[in-house]
Amino acid sequence: MNDTSKIERTVYLVSDGTGITVETFSNAVLSQFDKAYFQQIHLPFIDSIEKAQKSVIIINKNALETGYPPIIFSTLVNQEIMTLLKNSNCIFLDLFGTFVNHIEKAIGQKSNNSIGRSHMVSDSEKYRNRIDAINFCLAHDDGQFVNQLDKADVILIGISRCGKTPTSLYLAMQYAIKAANFPLTPDDFERNMLPSTIVPYKDKLFGLSIHPERLSEVRNERRPNSKYATIEQCRYEVMASEKMMRREGISWLSTTTKSIEEISTTVLQEIGLSRTLA
Repeated sequence: MNDTSKIERTVYLVSDGTGITVETFSNAVLSQFDKAYFQQIHLPFIDSIEKAQKSVIIINKNALETGYPPIIFSTLVNQEIMTLLKNSNCIFLDLFGTFVNHIEKAIGQKSNNSIGRSHMVSDSEKYRNRIDAINFCLAHDDGQFVNQLDKADVILIGISRCGKTPTSLYLAMQYAIKAANFPLTPDDFERNMLPSTIVPYKDKLFGLSIHPERLSEVRNERRPNSKYATIEQCRYEVMASEKMMRREGISWLSTTTKSIEEISTTVLQEIGLSRTLA
């Protein structure tokens, strides 16, 4: 149940494509309002008048039922379709138009208003790079495949369940970064040495850690009432892994209170990788 003291509004994310761009932008904007609750509803692939008309019916019905005009974040480019949505009972925010109009004036050139252009598969090189990075990440998850680590852009290290896999996947999917990840285990701490497999690639290593209490919660969801999930075991592994990373001069951060976007951005900055969207 939502906090009754919070303002509640419906938000429609309207796009002529997948809606990834409008979702990313709207999340960044809406996160600035922590005393409001936004119910986000996706309306992707609105690329025809018929689909736009159906969307208008949905939006107007929501305004009538809630008593408030919903907020629309839009990356539509077709003016006729956009006009239909603008004339519905809503607060319409045109994300592309806000910037495109200024750029048109600045460079003296009209935009081509191509539907779905921001994620066109026709940019084959970028698309192939992203698929290659995802395949590399999946093959090198949790140290399961140690060949071709020389081809990795970054190797994330850390104890089990500290966030290595989701960070690796995000780097691959968003930035076409070939990210491998490798676990640090109690055996490594007893030997007081990094795993020999990753020692030759020390300049590519970046460490992740996590608060022991949060780690215990996560592990208990996976293996309830196991030694692996006890707070004592978690404290030991966190302390030992952070000590090892400090001793080896490996940059690291705690994932406890950070989003996947924040973690990935820090990794890119620390390793010195280019942050070019795939």
